Parts: sequence; structure tokens; C-alpha cells
Amino acid sequence: MMGWCASVIAASVLAAGPAEAAHWTVDYAKSRLGFSVLWSNEPFAADFNSWKADIDFDPAAPGQARVSVSVDLASEESDESDFDDGLKGAQGFQTSQFPQARFVSRSFAHKHGDNYVAIGDLTLKGITKTITLPFTLAFAGNAVHMKGTAVLVRTDFGVGLGTWTAPSPVAHDVTVTIDIMAIRP
Repeated sequence: MMGWCASVIAASVLAAGPAEAAHWTVDYAKSRLGFSVLWSNEPFAADFNSWKADIDFDPAAPGQARVSVSVDLASEESDESDFDDGLKGAQGFQTSQFPQARFVSRSFAHKHGDNYVAIGDLTLKGITKTITLPFTLAFAGNAVHMKGTAVLVRTDFGVGLGTWTAPSPVAHDVTVTIDIMAIRP
């Protein structure tokens, strides 16, 4: 009798298929997506004011998570408008030809406590590279606060051509910062 019960339970679980990860809605007014880099040995930081994220994530089943982020590169803004113009031009993001950057997750893993890691493909200027994004999650009811950073090499994505490929005056390493507030409806 116990074997029959176990078989019925197992069959119903298998028939139901894998659970879907919860869909999260980003609160863009409370979220930030930006980057920082050393420029002439001084920190330079900027934010992207227009981006969209589609997030399906269940911390109990990170293997089922899916995230897709599109960034409007022309929305980059800092306190240095001259630098912003250069970043959007041919030597930088080349926004007239490549208006968006895109990140699509491949996998997620829980490390320990509130620490997770996402691996995904980042496409910038038509170049796609796999990146690793370590992040933390803090839950409060139906809300979550996600914070993470990833270090990218700008020349891997064709940002900085000609004399700008040198590590000076703009360093090669760029730190991307993600600070997202989201709710689960």
C-alpha cells in the first residue's frame, strides 16, 4: 500500500512539471544601473536612466531563474557632460549604430546565505561575452533588494578605439553596479 501511495505522489509531481519562477516587477524609481571607471586616475561614475528588466526568480529554485535586461545606452548620464558625449560617440558606445546593450542570463546559483551568482551573456556594440555577476538578495515580504557588481574589460566590447585602447587615460576595468528594488505582485 505504501509503495502505491509513493508512486501516485511521484507521478503527480512529475506530471505537474517544474515550478515556474516568480515574476518580479522592478521599481525603477528606487533602482540604479550604472558603472564606474578610472579616468585620468580619477573615479568617473555614470548611470543609465532608461533600462528594462524582465525577472523570473525563485530563491528556492535558482536553476529555473531567467533574467533579461535591455539598456538604452544613449541614456548614460554623469556629472561630466563632455565625457558623456564622448562615451555615446564613435570611440565609446557608438549609440547611433548600437543603441542598446543586452544581458540575458544563462544560469543562477545560490552560494551561501544571501549570496548568489548569475552567469549570462552581455552584448554591447554587437559583441557578446559571457560574464559572471555575483549579487546579494535581501527579502522583505513581497519585496526584494538585489545588489551586485561585475568587472568588465571595456576593450573586450570595443569601447575605446585607436589611441583609446590604451589603459590610460581610461582604465580597461569597468565596474558595473546593479542596485534593484523589485516586488512580486
